[in-house]
Amino acid sequence: MKLSNSFRERKSLGQDVFEYLKNAIIDQTIEPGSRLVESTIADMLGISRTPLREALHKLEREDWIEKNPSGGFQVVTLTKNDIEETFGIRSVLEAYAARLAAENYQEKDLVPLEKKMLEFQKCLGNKSHDKLQKINTEFHDLLYGLSRNPKLIKMINQLRAQISRFRQIILKQADYAAESNEDHIKMLDAIKNRDGDAVEKLVRDHIIKGKTAVLSQLVQEGKEQKIA
Repeated sequence: MKLSNSFRERKSLGQDVFEYLKNAIIDQTIEPGSRLVESTIADMLGISRTPLREALHKLEREDWIEKNPSGGFQVVTLTKNDIEETFGIRSVLEAYAARLAAENYQEKDLVPLEKKMLEFQKCLGNKSHDKLQKINTEFHDLLYGLSRNPKLIKMINQLRAQISRFRQIILKQADYAAESNEDHIKMLDAIKNRDGDAVEKLVRDHIIKGKTAVLSQLVQEGKEQKIA
């Protein structure tokens, strides 16, 4: 676990440390199951333990870390149940948002989506896989924003961090990333045709593919015991 020491004492430091550690968990700079040692992290970041403890307790409340039986905290591992629950909820919320997008969009709304698709394709061609997760998230945010349903978007965003964690895993797979791009093309075509049924099914199937890819990747990495 390699962290920077760019933090300084300030009023919002606890929140800043929380965001920093959460992002490190999402991108697996801090891997599932890793033990978090207060003294080590505080020294690395150049901060006192008070804001660090504030951050750790918030991470625990949001289920990113858990108490270690021997003391301290460790990063929560990904279980099969966690993965299936998250993707199951996503498949319902995001498929419905896509249907509403097909019903409510205006022609000018599709331009940013098309630009994101081209950006994604360019990164695929350049093998810049490290950029795909951010572009993919932006594409989906734009798509679901077209639903014009603030409550629905808020519910989707509540899963945002967990979704980012899974995207970080699956978009490292070149085959899946290419297939994801093909799915996006089909989604956009269905929206252009105002075919709510088609885009709803496409998004649901897309998310289930993602779930399968996450489970497959974890097994491939020898982490079967963590998804049992």
